[in-house]
Amino acid sequence: MRHLARLADYCSITNMHTKNLAIVWAPNLLRSKQIESACFSGTAAFMEVRIQSVVVEFILNHVDVLFSSKLSSVIRDGAGACL
Repeated sequence: MRHLARLADYCSITNMHTKNLAIVWAPNLLRSKQIESACFSGTAAFMEVRIQSVVVEFILNHVDVLFSSKLSSVIRDGAGACL
């Protein structure tokens, strides 16, 4: 994810900003067996992929926060408190 976020930094050259990267990579990063099955119509599959791309775009826009060591320690410490 950090690599894709770094690619987005060069969007002025490549025109691959976070939204475009999310559209391209979301089906691979958030693969869904339901979409791949025959039970999804074209419209339903499109909506599902749209949701996936929104999620990946959010992650790419907040990669520094979501994958920071500080957040990991807060989550780890918070999980221990629930036990």
